[in-house]
Amino acid sequence: MTVVTRFAPSPTGRLHVGNIRTALVCWLAARAAGGHFMLRLDDTDRARSTEEFVDAIRADLGWLGLVPDGEVRQSDRFALYERAFETLHAAGRVYPCYESEEELSIRRKVALGRGLPPIYDRAALKLSAEERQALEADGIRPHWRFRLDAKPIEWTDLVRGPQHFEGAALSDPVIRRADGSWLYLLPSVIDDIDMKVSHVVRGEDHVANTAIQLQMFEALGAAVPQFAHMALLVGTDGKLSKREGAIGVGQLRDQGIEPQAMLGLLARLGTSEPVVAVAAIAELIEGFAFAHMGRAPARFDPAELTQLNAKTLHLLPYEAVRERLPEGISEAAWLAIRPNLTTLVDAAEGWAMIEGPVPAPAFEAEDKAFCARAAAIAETLDWSADPWGQLVGALKAETGRKGRALFLPLRQALTGRDHGPEMAALLPLIGRDRAVARLSA
Repeated sequence: MTVVTRFAPSPTGRLHVGNIRTALVCWLAARAAGGHFMLRLDDTDRARSTEEFVDAIRADLGWLGLVPDGEVRQSDRFALYERAFETLHAAGRVYPCYESEEELSIRRKVALGRGLPPIYDRAALKLSAEERQALEADGIRPHWRFRLDAKPIEWTDLVRGPQHFEGAALSDPVIRRADGSWLYLLPSVIDDIDMKVSHVVRGEDHVANTAIQLQMFEALGAAVPQFAHMALLVGTDGKLSKREGAIGVGQLRDQGIEPQAMLGLLARLGTSEPVVAVAAIAELIEGFAFAHMGRAPARFDPAELTQLNAKTLHLLPYEAVRERLPEGISEAAWLAIRPNLTTLVDAAEGWAMIEGPVPAPAFEAEDKAFCARAAAIAETLDWSADPWGQLVGALKAETGRKGRALFLPLRQALTGRDHGPEMAALLPLIGRDRAVARLSA
C-alpha cells in the first residue's frame, strides 16, 4: 500500500500552530513511508475563502519545508460530489429534511428535558411524497441528511487504539444545506476516496465525525483509510489560549523563529520522544511512528519554542543562513557570534561588536589606565596566533588582575557590551587596528 496523507486547510485565514502540527505529522507519515503528502484546499466557503489566503498557505508550507506532492481544490470538484450524492440518494442513504433551525432547536430541548439524547428524530422520513411536494411548493427548500445504520461502529485508531460508537446513538448528520452548498463530512470522504488517501490525521475532537464518515465510506463501497486522532494542544495554563493557538506562520517568521525550531517542537509535543534541536526537518523523519504519540494533551509553550530556536540556530551552518545575515558577515564571524544568538535578528548586534562603531565606556581612571596599557600590548602581539590569549596573559602577569577585573573592562572597551560571544573568537575578527583604537579610546 502506498501511504497517502493530506493536509486540508480552509483558505479563510493564515496557518497557525494547530494547522502546522497537523501538516507536519501528515508530511512525516508520508515521508517516513516513502509515500505522498497532498494539499487539499477546502475552499467551498465562497464567502470567506480568498486567493490571498490560498497563496499564503502555499507560501507558509514552502517556508516550513512541507512541500506537497500535489494539490486539489474542493471548489473544482462539485461534479464529483454530485455524482456520489446521487449514488447515495438512489441507495436511500441520503434524504431531504424541511425543518427550520428553530424547530430543530425546540426538538433538541424537548429530548433533553425527557432525558433522551438530542439526536434527530428522522421525522422527515415519515413525510409522504405529497407532503414533501407541498412543502416545496410553499418555497421550503430541503437540506439533506445522511442516514446512519443503527449498528456498532468500530475501528482501531493509530493513536487512541480501539474505538467504539453505537450508530443508533448518533444523529443523522446534515451533509448539504438548502442552498445546495456542502458541509464538511461527505465531500471530505469523497475526496479521500478519489485521492486514495490511506491515512487521515486530525485532532481528537473529530473522533465522532470519523464514526459517521466510516459509514459513508462503506455506503460508497470504498476502502476505509486508517485514522490517527492526535491529542489537542494545550497552553501553559492548561488550555490553549486564543493568543497562543492563533500564532501564525507569518508572525513566527517575523519574530525570528526558524522553521526547523517550530517543526522540531511540534513533531515531539505529545509524544514519548524528547524535544531536540535539528538543523534540517529531514532529521525528524527517522523514527517517526504514530505509536509514539500519547493520548494526554500536548502542551505548547512559546517560551520553550524560543529556547529551542536558540539551540537550532547554534546548529545551522553558514550556508543555511548566509542570505539572511547582515551584509559582510563571513563564515568565521558567523561561527563566532552563533553561540550567543536567540534569533537570527540578533546577528546584527553580534556583527556590530566586530564592525563597530563601539561606544567608549565611562571608565574610572584605574580602568582607563588598564585599557591604555592593553592598547600598547595589542600593538606588539602576533595577531596570527591567539591574540586574546596573548593579551590577557600579558596583562595578568603585569597587573596581577584576574577574573572579572581582568576580562570585563577589556570586553566592554572592545565590544561595548558586558557579555557576548567568546572574546577569543571575536578579537581576531575585530583586528589589530580597531582593537587598539577601542582600547585607546
